[in-house]
Amino acid sequence: MRDLYSNIATRLALAPAVQSASVDGVAIDTAGFNSVAFTVNTGAIVSAGDFSVKLQGSDASGSGFADVAAGFVDSNAPTTLEAASAYKLGCRGNKRYARVVLTKAGGTSIALGASAVLGDPTQAPVA
Repeated sequence: MRDLYSNIATRLALAPAVQSASVDGVAIDTAGFNSVAFTVNTGAIVSAGDFSVKLQGSDASGSGFADVAAGFVDSNAPTTLEAASAYKLGCRGNKRYARVVLTKAGGTSIALGASAVLGDPTQAPVA
């Protein structure tokens, strides 16, 4: 099958909400897939909110997460996220689990949510 729909899976990486502190996203299990990317959608920012996103990886779902080296991340996200925007972050790391991390450097809050897109499945079509 050559359609995209049958060759990707999506997972909730960070539930859409108004975030007022740094927060770790859900650990995404990449087993059965050879690639993962994250989409981050922002809404309103309050009081000059200064927030950024990064990717972390681990061999275990509940511990051992560390920042993915810059050379293994492709991203169009700026250092400080902007209101009402969409970004993508691709991870070329070799860890089984990946997550997005929102970091607060200042301000009050940001409305934000993130999804994981798993691609290049070992078995297709993906349900």
